[in-house]
Amino acid sequence: MKYTLKSLTTAVLLTTTFLVAPALAQEAMLMDGVTARAENNPTVEAGKFQKDGPWVIGMSHFGVNANTWTVQVAHETQGAADADKRISKMIILDAGFDQKKQVSDIEDLIAQKVDAIIVQPVTSTSADASIAKAVAAGIPVVLHTGRIESDAYTTEIQGGAEHFGKVMGDFLVKELGGKGNVWVLRGLAGHPEDTNRYNGMLQAFEGSDIKIISEDHGDWQYDKSKKLCETLYLNNPQVDGIWSSGADMTRACVDVFKQFGAEIPPISGEGNNGFFGQWIKDGFKSVSAEYSPAQGAAGVRAAVALLEGKELKKHYDYNPEGWDLEKATTFYRDDLSANVWWPTELPEEKLQELYSKK
Repeated sequence: MKYTLKSLTTAVLLTTTFLVAPALAQEAMLMDGVTARAENNPTVEAGKFQKDGPWVIGMSHFGVNANTWTVQVAHETQGAADADKRISKMIILDAGFDQKKQVSDIEDLIAQKVDAIIVQPVTSTSADASIAKAVAAGIPVVLHTGRIESDAYTTEIQGGAEHFGKVMGDFLVKELGGKGNVWVLRGLAGHPEDTNRYNGMLQAFEGSDIKIISEDHGDWQYDKSKKLCETLYLNNPQVDGIWSSGADMTRACVDVFKQFGAEIPPISGEGNNGFFGQWIKDGFKSVSAEYSPAQGAAGVRAAVALLEGKELKKHYDYNPEGWDLEKATTFYRDDLSANVWWPTELPEEKLQELYSKK
């Protein structure tokens, strides 16, 4: 199924916190906070994929409507494409977290002879063979939001999932003085982002006396996580802290503790407008790990750089520091819905169109 901004069904956020990046120079500027990996980072030679525009760029999205963040990624992607007049068409295909569908989607894009393909992998192996086939056909492949076991892709922009999880884990270690019982709320089982965030958490907990007393998957969704947290609370409300892999899950757990009139324990969060509103209002202890949906726009810029004939590195990392309450307060917008994710590149007019409470 093909998606455009109008056909996406879940509301998403947009706002201008970044300037739209200029045409990529020799030293690629893909997104604020993204840098080339320092070691073991080969160069994609200049001119290898160069071709004249206009260009058609395809994207295999792992699951557009999985949650509000994944919807916003699609909006950020489309917005970046719309801003570059050399891109005549942006085709976004939704795998719906189905490995076979993702393979079929990439095969479809190859058959359409698109000029570049952006892939968000469903799992660490689901897209490997198709990516290799695309590159063999002369189509550059940009990978983001999930690492794969193959290195057949052209370049990747990866939010450091271990870093993300460790930011959250380090926060809990500090707040709990290195000891205590915690719940762990994971994302979608089998997704590389879930696995790697979890590994980062384990790195943070190593050597401490923190004990995981309950662990389950909330799939990065509010409704499922609310039921999960209710069950955990009713089974054993004596918890010292909560490691949550995503803001919608954090929001759900905070609401559960408020529902039972209980004190909210230290809990990790993420850059979501709804979560920021909770955090500001209720003043519980938290940290916001940054994972901008503008990675979708960065993927478009990387594809454009390759088609322009620019030199890129194979590996780019996105490892921003965690946000405190003061920084969250500067981004929070009371006039917008809970579905907005920060930081974003999309313009104010689109923000008002999709997320205004009026």
